[in-house]
Amino acid sequence: MDTGTADGSAKELKHCCARLYESDVAKVLLGDSFHPGGLKLTERLGSLLHLTAGSRVLDVASGTGVSAMFLARRFGCQVIGIDFSRQNTLRANEIAVTEDLAGLVQFQHSDAERMAFADASFDAVICECAFCTFPDKGAAAREFERVLRPGGKVGISDLTRGRELAEQLRGLLAWLACIADARCVDSYLEFLKCAHLRVDNVESHDAALIEMTHQIQMRLLGAQLLVGLKKLDLPAVDFDSARELLRSARDAIQDGQLGYAIITATKPGPDSKSRGHAL
Repeated sequence: MDTGTADGSAKELKHCCARLYESDVAKVLLGDSFHPGGLKLTERLGSLLHLTAGSRVLDVASGTGVSAMFLARRFGCQVIGIDFSRQNTLRANEIAVTEDLAGLVQFQHSDAERMAFADASFDAVICECAFCTFPDKGAAAREFERVLRPGGKVGISDLTRGRELAEQLRGLLAWLACIADARCVDSYLEFLKCAHLRVDNVESHDAALIEMTHQIQMRLLGAQLLVGLKKLDLPAVDFDSARELLRSARDAIQDGQLGYAIITATKPGPDSKSRGHAL
């Protein structure tokens, strides 16, 4: 595959994922918070990143801004959210105005692998259940490092996977659940280390993933009932395939092939260059 073809495929994948996340399907099945653990894990990330009222935070793949606005309320920090979906950023800015948070939160259309921010612009970068969907994860990690000030921190929460996944966990529908290109923890750590970030903390939160599968199952049953009663129109949803995806995901979690983790890392300052990368 030549460079032009590869770039085109990556761009199409990003557009495809953006369309999935702004669709009615995502809203019905995933609710307001598109990641396991919801705002409870968002708060955990904010605490690990030591956010304060003076922090300037970048929320990468911010969706409709639920996490960004929560962080602004909870910690008093200034948050800029970026998302590949223009529809999501427009909606997020509208909600921020409605919630009287426009002074603390704003949203921009941007590509996580090519961000239009100056070097050392942020005190913290947060990326929830999205790093695994980036076609060029190395480029995204390098961008995280570039826009962080020395001593700034990055916090990622994401799906983790083992060596073997069922075929249905690799297809297009799996992108909606952030499964298809998830990596093992060591792989995520390597991306961060190669971007010259020092890993500080790794936490397992598999229980949050199990709970999310239960929530999606209940929403799926409710959505199918409403479709049957003609009170909801979801022509793009294959309910049988969605149920099979959930069954496969639960089996993979039980077998230790799928999990969920929080990872935090720091951009070393000038006085810490000799320390290397701590794990």
